[in-house]
Amino acid sequence: MRSLLFILFCALPFVGQSQSGKVLENMQVHSEILNMDRNYAVYLPPGYETSERNYPVLYLLHGATDNHTGWVQFGEVLHITDKAIQDGLATPMIIIMPDADTKVMGYFNVPNWNYEDFFFKELMPHVEQKFRIRKEKRYRAVAGLSMGGGGSFMYALRHPELFSSACPLSAYVGPLTEEQSLSGLKRRFPEATEAQAKAYFENYNALNLLEKADAEQVKSIKWYIDCGDDDFLYEGNALMHIAMRKKNIPHEYRVRNGGHTWTYWREALPTVLGFVTETFHQH
Repeated sequence: MRSLLFILFCALPFVGQSQSGKVLENMQVHSEILNMDRNYAVYLPPGYETSERNYPVLYLLHGATDNHTGWVQFGEVLHITDKAIQDGLATPMIIIMPDADTKVMGYFNVPNWNYEDFFFKELMPHVEQKFRIRKEKRYRAVAGLSMGGGGSFMYALRHPELFSSACPLSAYVGPLTEEQSLSGLKRRFPEATEAQAKAYFENYNALNLLEKADAEQVKSIKWYIDCGDDDFLYEGNALMHIAMRKKNIPHEYRVRNGGHTWTYWREALPTVLGFVTETFHQH
């Protein structure tokens, strides 16, 4: 009897371990494009270290003034994802959380900061080689909040061949006019030219991208858009919903009670995990 109890006691840590994932918070990749090392965090699902399987991946983008630790520290990604997997809401997946905030430079290509090029040409190949990540479109998703919601919109609209689902939360949809684009760039980059502002508007305004996009390519992505009724970015998200409706692009659009807060985004994350899981499992 004592031997049986001893065996059960010894087994308990392994049982608990199998139900918990792991976050590696300060991973680094060198970027030739940005001429610096860039940080990122990664969530590895329960069983990653003992299995041999490859996993789907979610690129989870932070907002302005945050960095790669935002979803870890404030978004509670470890606890929420572990629970979603344990409850059967989400499939085990790898989550990559990059750092795009160096004085709020962001996810896009702007003067002297070609972050989008870095993301697709350096970060994505790096993590998909370093970790056991499935490399097909079907198993790749992108989501994010605020500035990262904008990154989710732009990356999926500009690279529809790479993502099976996109989940912008409280998203910045980009400047709504070329004038806003010019004034915005000038505030951040006084040396910006009108040509650069026009290019920024064309490349990083979600409504403009949607208008010019091939509708069938946009339809190849499963969309989940969520913005609170008290969020100051409500207008752009509502306009994207209307534009998608007019183009008959299937999407989920949610307006819940709340504002531009971590409480809102933490509550959204389990639904996002479930949504991308359904896409990973699509037939």
